[in-house]
Amino acid sequence: MPAFYEFFAGGGMVRAGLGTDWSCLFANDFDQKKGDSYKANWGGKELLVDDIRNIGIDDLPGHADLIWGSFPCQDLSLAGGGAGLRGDRSGTFYPFMNIIQELKDCGRAPKIIALENVVGTLTSHKGADFSAICHELRKLDYRFGAVVIDAAAFVPQSRPRLFVVAVHNSVTVPTPLMSTDGPCPWHTKALRRAYEALDPELHRPWIWWKMPTLPGRQIDLSDVIEDKPNSVKWHTAAETTALLSMMSEVNLAKVETAKHSKTRMVGTIYKRTRWEHGIKVQRAEIRFDDIAGCLRTPAGGSSRQLIMVVEGAKIRSRLISSRETARLMGLPDTYKLPDRYNQAYHLTGDGVAVPVVRFIASKIFEPCLNPTHERTSNDESYTVR
Repeated sequence: MPAFYEFFAGGGMVRAGLGTDWSCLFANDFDQKKGDSYKANWGGKELLVDDIRNIGIDDLPGHADLIWGSFPCQDLSLAGGGAGLRGDRSGTFYPFMNIIQELKDCGRAPKIIALENVVGTLTSHKGADFSAICHELRKLDYRFGAVVIDAAAFVPQSRPRLFVVAVHNSVTVPTPLMSTDGPCPWHTKALRRAYEALDPELHRPWIWWKMPTLPGRQIDLSDVIEDKPNSVKWHTAAETTALLSMMSEVNLAKVETAKHSKTRMVGTIYKRTRWEHGIKVQRAEIRFDDIAGCLRTPAGGSSRQLIMVVEGAKIRSRLISSRETARLMGLPDTYKLPDRYNQAYHLTGDGVAVPVVRFIASKIFEPCLNPTHERTSNDESYTVR
């Protein structure tokens, strides 16, 4: 059974994605509230709640085949302050890599390193941060490549993320897992531009990971919606009217179209500040494309997603429920969420989509660790219901 360490673990969504065929030796997060959720779902034996800067290799038991690090994205995202890998939060990447350096020095280097972050990593500081990540991996004797995967391929949520997968030079990568830089849905234009901007010396250890396209998402947005949620209440008629009054003509037209569709339509809404005629106006912007907007951590009222259910002339609205956010991340309903709404939203909005982890594990991690691995039917089930 392959073993792993999970850094920046949150509520253990990577652990959920890897599944029971993997053994967790160690998990870490600095947030006590997230740690409480991790313990509620997985137990606390492997978890250490502490700043990664305080962790040494003596805290890490055994020898991990995989080390996963979803280091903080705030300084790399478009919404962040632009500090990049020099920022206090995203800068934890370097202590993370220092731990791997120490493991390497004592003969415990993992076979695979996986990094996950926002796609803004590719362009942060004009590509310098992405280049720095690649340089660090090369210094540790790893070959590496990256893919951009949108969780919308598995669950009804728009959530594109960058995944850098590095394999130690001692590991033979099966030929079917590698391709030239040809057409591939996971090799976006932004990723190709970032690759071209790298120093030529970083092209040599680069791997264009080859993964298949998917037949199509098996779950719709309406499938995740609760009729009687416990964590939120449906708006009053006056509150729904007030929400509609915040919509532009374009968005109101979407609602009118939904009313005449002769079927139950579910839309998701974010409130955004727009400039109109030289003044700032808060607008409610809705989408009815069967995909929720990307979940974010609830820093303010506008960052909380709302839903609107339209059934003919009947229109209802409310905040998205905490269970619905978990479903949008691919978590099963047996997953225990915090009782407090904001804590639950923060936990899910800051996590990794579970079926994406399962997809990468089945298509890259497991074949690299066991080239004779034969897939079972469960390997192809990426959507957790």
